[in-house]
Amino acid sequence: MEKEPVITVRNLSKQFGLFTAVDNISFDVNKGEIFGFLGANGAGKTTAMRMLCGLSLPSSGTARVAGYDVYRENEWIKRKIGYMSQRFSLYEDLTIRENIRFYAGIYGLSDIQIREKTRMLVEKLHLEGKEKTLVRELPLGWKQKIAFSIAIVHDPAIVFLDEPTAGVDPITRREFWSLIYEASARGITIFVTTHYMDEAEYCNRVSIMVDGRIEALDTPAALMKIHQAGSMDEVFLQLARKAVRAGD
Repeated sequence: MEKEPVITVRNLSKQFGLFTAVDNISFDVNKGEIFGFLGANGAGKTTAMRMLCGLSLPSSGTARVAGYDVYRENEWIKRKIGYMSQRFSLYEDLTIRENIRFYAGIYGLSDIQIREKTRMLVEKLHLEGKEKTLVRELPLGWKQKIAFSIAIVHDPAIVFLDEPTAGVDPITRREFWSLIYEASARGITIFVTTHYMDEAEYCNRVSIMVDGRIEALDTPAALMKIHQAGSMDEVFLQLARKAVRAGD
């Protein structure tokens, strides 16, 4: 893995009136890294992710994502990243092929590129003969795998995943993480939130937010050693208990 930051955050904060949702956070994320961004409900991780995706302007501090400034170049950031929400983001009343074409078009791919990417995606996910299936007819696990594949159809520098495996079965979760590893090996940086602490152990590094601040940031092995814990679940519980403000 190249030690080449594609996300650089320094003293980033976000306030809503008198409430500080994100409080002076700083960190880097390297090219091709699988970076876990964890925190209990209300910890500030969703607000922080929205700033990094160019969807919300910070109150103070600096950040660059894929080489672009979050204040002045947030529209460029949106073109250079992929995003997948925990709430299934594809169109249920469109077919698999139509969803691929629609999102690939939004990402600016040409007709030739869309045809080639569609062929590759269908082949990779073993969807031959199912391209005209309406998305609403697919099991949740398949929807999530297709949504992830479409989120990186334009080969973004970074893909932001907001609890991508919420609600899917353990086998599908493992298959989904295989797709994440493949994308990382291709140089795509993975920025992922999850409530499954076993998934946190799959990440190269993990940060844990508490009350708007980053309380810990290191490899899963190092965090478990520091906190004398047998699992990331134990680490998370130790840190989350320090929270003062209520969750969402």
